Amino acid sequence: MSEIETIKIFDTTLRDGEQSPGFTMNAEEKLIMAQQLAKMGVDTIEAGFAAASPGDFESVRDIGHTLKGPMVVSLCRTRIEDVDAAAEALKGSPNWGIHTFVAASPLHMKYKLQQDPEDVLRGAVKAVERSKSFTDNVEFSPEDATRSEPEFLVRMVSECIRAGATVINIPDTVGYTTPDEIYQLIDRLRNEVYQGDQVTFSVHCHNDLGLAVANSLAAVRAGARQIECTINGIGERAGNASLEELVMLFKVRKEMFGMETNIVSEELYHASRLLTQLTGIPVQPNKAIVGANAFAHEAGIHQDGVLKNPLTYEIMTPESVGIKSNNLVLGKHSGRHALAARIRELGYEVSGSELNRVFGEFKRLADLKKTVYDEDIEALVTQSDTTGQSRYRLLSMNVVSGTNTVPTATVEMEIDGQVMREAHFGDGPVDAALNTIKRLTQSKCTLTQYKVNAITGGTDAQGEVTVSIEENGKAVTGRGTDPDIILASAKAFVVALNRMEYRKKRIEGV
Repeated sequence: MSEIETIKIFDTTLRDGEQSPGFTMNAEEKLIMAQQLAKMGVDTIEAGFAAASPGDFESVRDIGHTLKGPMVVSLCRTRIEDVDAAAEALKGSPNWGIHTFVAASPLHMKYKLQQDPEDVLRGAVKAVERSKSFTDNVEFSPEDATRSEPEFLVRMVSECIRAGATVINIPDTVGYTTPDEIYQLIDRLRNEVYQGDQVTFSVHCHNDLGLAVANSLAAVRAGARQIECTINGIGERAGNASLEELVMLFKVRKEMFGMETNIVSEELYHASRLLTQLTGIPVQPNKAIVGANAFAHEAGIHQDGVLKNPLTYEIMTPESVGIKSNNLVLGKHSGRHALAARIRELGYEVSGSELNRVFGEFKRLADLKKTVYDEDIEALVTQSDTTGQSRYRLLSMNVVSGTNTVPTATVEMEIDGQVMREAHFGDGPVDAALNTIKRLTQSKCTLTQYKVNAITGGTDAQGEVTVSIEENGKAVTGRGTDPDIILASAKAFVVALNRMEYRKKRIEGV
């Protein structure tokens, strides 16, 4: 077999992924996610869009100055003020770059930019030159490249390479292309653009037709050596190419493709779980690599085969992606050190007051349940509100409900540091609790989704509640866990309200 080549992984979970509906993260959450991406071995992290708002600027700056491994880049339009904002946010960081883009398709240039192609080209060159004055690490993307005129694309990319771009990313912005088409496009560009053999070609594929991973692989076979992707495949509309699927594709079929990545695959599952905990949006059970059913076997024939030899129905081991096979872990007699050790095994780091909080919640849960599972511990570690400067905190709640009783909730909350109490009724106990919280917070939001899952099996399982709320066209999600479903619902609602407040502040800062 020929020498193994390395495919660079450019993660845009914190930019393209985070800007998709329901996946908004605040600066603290984005930093937590970025640290996991660095631990996993991602080559480049697109931390955000520094020019979008003061909040995004601060987030990009914090990530860039905190991380010491991956290259951290900010996306920017081909506007000089955008480029300057990206450079201002990241200058002084250990390893950073600038990613600038502009639409290149006739459709986008005419209707979105309302500019002549020559003006678009001149603006792209100026932006690359400006970026190059700050850093040697400059990436250029002709947006909607797969619907662009090939001749214009060759010319634009060539001029941007002359201006100093070192990475040329070809975006399939709307998920329109097919594997054969993107192979031909990458092959043509590599052979026709100026010094095409001196730059790194990258691809950014969307999943509108379910082909993002297949298109990314085709581009790699045509000569691309960087893939832009996201954890769990999140992103605009149907999402992006899934990082975990691509990584395991190259790992499981390494001999076929002769390629590998720098990703520590044992961190994939933890990265996936962390993202779902931060956003409150789970992956579907049949999701490849990290879904709940990815390593589950129910059919008798399959079970028999796996018991005799796992390779009969598993092409990779659960351990290779970081999934633990043993779920029974701790009980009510376990101590603080045992809990801390198990939390570390699950991939989390907690200490001090946070460990005290988790330990107290663990003891309370262990008294209620016969068995505490890994999923229970994960929920305890991540259930605290991570929205930073939270306005609302749930202190206590009592709900009265029954056959001949009007469901009524009495809630005590801390709002902007002031303790407040209120009682109200509803159609059921959950409705009463949420109505009372709305009265206390004077929220005008609308509950658009309410979902309950049992984290583990059994009647003593913790309930996991995910709610979505909307206000003035803005939507956020919240997640809460507790053996008491009503309390879990209240926790989820409060988290969502805090996230809405955070989002309002971020928008007001634009």
